[in-house]
Amino acid sequence: MADYTLSINGQSRHVSNVDPDTPLLWILRDELNLVGTKFGCGIAQCGACTVHLNGAPVRSCQLPVSGLDGLSITTIEGLAPAGTLHPLQQAWVDHDVPQCGYCQAGQIMSAAALLANNPTPSDTDIDNAMSGNLCRCGTYQRIRLAIHAAAGQATDMEGQS
Repeated sequence: MADYTLSINGQSRHVSNVDPDTPLLWILRDELNLVGTKFGCGIAQCGACTVHLNGAPVRSCQLPVSGLDGLSITTIEGLAPAGTLHPLQQAWVDHDVPQCGYCQAGQIMSAAALLANNPTPSDTDIDNAMSGNLCRCGTYQRIRLAIHAAAGQATDMEGQS
């Protein structure tokens, strides 16, 4: 067991007496009460647990806490720390993206990383960036529409593939 100090959402957060192999997902949810990041599959396949590590989307269910020293972690709670919605979060609301909503935090975190690197993505860019995030409700067209809207490129794309 060990103690760790992590940089999460721009703040230094301390966790004590945790196993070094504990995945970041469980540190976030169980130790720090940051429950926006969801458990989906536990094998880094579904994307529900996506967070940013130094700005890149990663699966937190497979990241041991022992390997995170000095790295910047951003969760869905830290995407819009000023209390106003991030443009993607607003686009998700405006375009009625979620049905059950379970995968949406991971979807938004992957989309935010995409837009940070490519502010005007094509449909193909979006499809490629989001291909690792699964949605059982199948709202992929609305997800793509919301990403375009957040990027400032939305026209009337509803129903296009």
